[in-house]
Amino acid sequence: MRIYIPSTIPLLDAACHAGEFGPAPQTVYAVTPALREWFATADDEELEYAAMEQAARASVGLIAADPDAPRKRVVVACDVSAIPPADGTVQLGDARLELHVVVPWTAVAAAHLDGDPAVEVVRKAAELWDVAQGDTANPAHEDAVFALDSCEGEDLLWYATQEIPDFLAAQGPRGRLRS
Repeated sequence: MRIYIPSTIPLLDAACHAGEFGPAPQTVYAVTPALREWFATADDEELEYAAMEQAARASVGLIAADPDAPRKRVVVACDVSAIPPADGTVQLGDARLELHVVVPWTAVAAAHLDGDPAVEVVRKAAELWDVAQGDTANPAHEDAVFALDSCEGEDLLWYATQEIPDFLAAQGPRGRLRS
């Protein structure tokens, strides 16, 4: 089954060097029964894209938590043998799962990252992340959600597994951009 792990460039670099994504438990995204039910008329490709988009949105939250991370969303697509069943707390349309194992680097199928044109859009969304997740009565909430939704207009670039180490090397030590 294909899962999508939200990440950042420094976290991707750490996983590449460690040979795994972890520690467990970790939040991942996949085509869940709740997602399939919400998008009942969607085909498998559309469902995979929807799960990846939810992971990309979660990546913005990880970027917001790391002020030194480059402002590019990162989603790592992995193939794993089994996904735990939903625990009943997910909402209709939710692709989120809690994975209770580390994911070995050998399971990585590809990485999806923002290109340079997306940096400003992602930066603004990361700055407003807490407001977007907070009180809907806050007058700034609607603008923050709009900034977060604007990231969806930016296409993620696809990197094959064998391209990831070269991409990371170009970013500099531990995923920080070279000056």
